Order: sequence, then structure tokens, then C-alpha cells
Amino acid sequence: MRRKKPYPHNSDIADTIMYVLFNEPWIHPDELTERVREELERRGFYPGLVSDKRIWRIYEELVRKGRMYDILQVVKKREVESG
Repeated sequence: MRRKKPYPHNSDIADTIMYVLFNEPWIHPDELTERVREELERRGFYPGLVSDKRIWRIYEELVRKGRMYDILQVVKKREVESG
């Protein structure tokens, strides 16, 4: 009997995002989600239910927490409220 592939946790997706961007820093933002899913599958995970929105949310968290630079320049800076 064949064993099911494990579903990736957010930390697995975060590690994969950083790996993909480290190895392909010239990647276009439109290609990121597909490359991340391909790499997750190569690492033995089931990427079928990993949504684009989840990948981008984790990407934004990594940038905002300072774990990586916004290589793709897609995260908007928060504006400081005046007054």
C-alpha cells in the first residue's frame, strides 16, 4: 500500500519560498507560486491544496518579520499615520 504524502506546514512553505528565491532570484512574481508547489512536491509533500493566497501570505510574513528581503518588490510598505 502506498503511503500518502504529508501536507506541508507553513514553516515548510516558508523554507521552500526562501529556497526557490535563493536559487532563482530573477523569477517573475507570476511564476513564484507554481515553482513553490513544484519544489514542495520534489521535497515529498502534497502541494495540491496549497493555494496561491497562502503562499503569498507566508511570503509577506517573511518580509514583514525581516526573515528575508522583498526580492520581488511586491509587499507594500505600511504608511505611517500622521496626526
